[in-house]
Amino acid sequence: MLLPIANVLTAEQVAHCRSRLDGADWADGRLTAGHQSAKAKDNAQLPEDSPVARELGALVLEALSRNSTFFSAALPKRVFPPLFNRYAGGQSFDYHVDNAIRYDRSGGHAEPVRTDLSATLFLSAPEEYDGGELVIEDTFGTQSVKLAAGDMVLYPGTSLHKVLPVTRGARLASFFWVQSMLREDAQRRLMFELDVSIRRLTQTVPDHPALVQLTGVYHNLLRRWAQP
Repeated sequence: MLLPIANVLTAEQVAHCRSRLDGADWADGRLTAGHQSAKAKDNAQLPEDSPVARELGALVLEALSRNSTFFSAALPKRVFPPLFNRYAGGQSFDYHVDNAIRYDRSGGHAEPVRTDLSATLFLSAPEEYDGGELVIEDTFGTQSVKLAAGDMVLYPGTSLHKVLPVTRGARLASFFWVQSMLREDAQRRLMFELDVSIRRLTQTVPDHPALVQLTGVYHNLLRRWAQP
């Protein structure tokens, strides 16, 4: 399932992130890539132990904790501390698949995260740069994603994906991974669709007796499949 989520960050939060990133000390993104990814990766990235990365990562995590769409779609067990990258001057990241397991190298003691889901949170408006589309290939086909600043896309960590060259301006984004309580993408999709349907029925026919049954089905499926 590929899911755009609008307004994860407010305009004020995006502006704060941009002001902090403008004065940050960027490093070569290949320093944090695996052997194969390093051959395809050309961007700048904040080091994982950067104070700016930690500050803004906490901001992103706080925003995610209040986003019901993210929770419903991801059913998160662990979220890797958000990272930040920058593409400019023709930089790109060719096709690759993210590592299955990520370790926090920022000095924390968090447990390893299995990358069931990948996320990109856009911090630059589409009109600020040319190129830079996130191209994702999976069972849903090939999709090109370029969202408004503050919007995020969530997609399976198993997906083959790339970032096209940025030929004008700069593309700033936060990216991270999620270990879900549901390991299989098909299960997460079913649970998300069921939750969305329940919420819509609650708004339109709040007293319908079937809502109790449907809510019971949701929680019983979650009880059967979840690995908390």
